[in-house]
Amino acid sequence: GKTDGVADYTITSVENTGGTTSATMAMKYVDAKGKEIVNSDYKMTCTPDGINIDFNSLMPSQMMQQYQDMGMEMDISGTDIVLPNDLTVGEQLADANVSITMSMKGMNMSIVVDMVDRKVDAQENVTTPAGNFECYVISEVNKTQFMGVNQEMPAKLWLSEGVGMVKQETYKKNGDLMTRMELTKLTE
Repeated sequence: GKTDGVADYTITSVENTGGTTSATMAMKYVDAKGKEIVNSDYKMTCTPDGINIDFNSLMPSQMMQQYQDMGMEMDISGTDIVLPNDLTVGEQLADANVSITMSMKGMNMSIVVDMVDRKVDAQENVTTPAGNFECYVISEVNKTQFMGVNQEMPAKLWLSEGVGMVKQETYKKNGDLMTRMELTKLTE
């Protein structure tokens, strides 16, 4: 129930090519004490069918640069997060994943994140400090494998047309709420 930090998202570039719009989003996360923790960019593409978020580009670029500066080789692969333009309650959405392999002086590590069991559960009206929004509720399970440890966390995402994410919650495997993000301000 207390604020741990604030994430600011800004559209920094937009390109239109043959019916496809590509945008770069800048994300800056500042903790509750005002210290900048993450500053990164990611890419998304809008087509007549929907929105594709480049899951690979969600890795913070400053973290990637730190690893490369330490001499670590990295390989990132995976699939985009796909959100159809016309969501319907009960619709099953495509899974998404990212796999990161890191290698440094013969030592190898890998991180795999899978977003599975993605589906549109409901339509709900959601009120946040930014206003009142009609949203689709999308549930998913995030499965992470890192250094032999497997973690599974259910999550819910509230999306509003023309706005994007209004609220997101991540839960422990037992269903207890772990984190909540919600839209507090929207400027155009």
